[in-house]
Amino acid sequence: MALSDADVHKQIKHMMAFIEQEANEKSEEIDAKAEEEFNIEKGRLVQQQRLKIMEYYERKEKQVELQKKIQSSNMLNQARLKVLKAREDHIKTVLEEARSKLALAAQDPARYKSVMHGLILQAMYQLNEKLVSLRCKQIDIPLVQSLIPDCKDKFKEKTQEECDVRLDTENCLTPETCGGIELSALRGRIKVTNTLENRLDLLAQQMIPDIRVTLFGRNPNRKFTD
Repeated sequence: MALSDADVHKQIKHMMAFIEQEANEKSEEIDAKAEEEFNIEKGRLVQQQRLKIMEYYERKEKQVELQKKIQSSNMLNQARLKVLKAREDHIKTVLEEARSKLALAAQDPARYKSVMHGLILQAMYQLNEKLVSLRCKQIDIPLVQSLIPDCKDKFKEKTQEECDVRLDTENCLTPETCGGIELSALRGRIKVTNTLENRLDLLAQQMIPDIRVTLFGRNPNRKFTD
């Protein structure tokens, strides 16, 4: 039995509705899959950027922490240097004070005579020459002249050698010198300076560690005391 036009149109309409429904379902399926893939990719990108941001701020935090440590270390070193400088300045002040009192040594004749005798004899032993030239302050010439004979005797007694000590009265030590003598030999090629200032400087170099301990106490971090 042949289909009427109405039946054909009805079937065609039904088929078209079915195709449209299939298309809509397929479209919805594609949209859902695209949405899912979009959300997955978006989540991946967000997580990736979040990790990058976290890493960035972690680096920044480490940099800030490092800068703090460096700044703290620099400030600590600067403070230590200031303390060390203040201590060295104080030691210099103590030594300058000692130098200023050297001139007082000559005001005690008996003590100064003993000191001068020791300085002359020590210089003679150091040079250990048969002919030496001695310089002193102009004001000390009489004292030195009185000490030379005994110093020569002591030198001979100790070394079994003669030493001719010639006092240079033309080239005296400067008046600013607190006291002491200078001994030379071989036309000035070798020399021993035994002024009070020189002896104080030598003594200060040897005693600086002890002076530090006396003034500031022992440093537990110092391994060596020189």
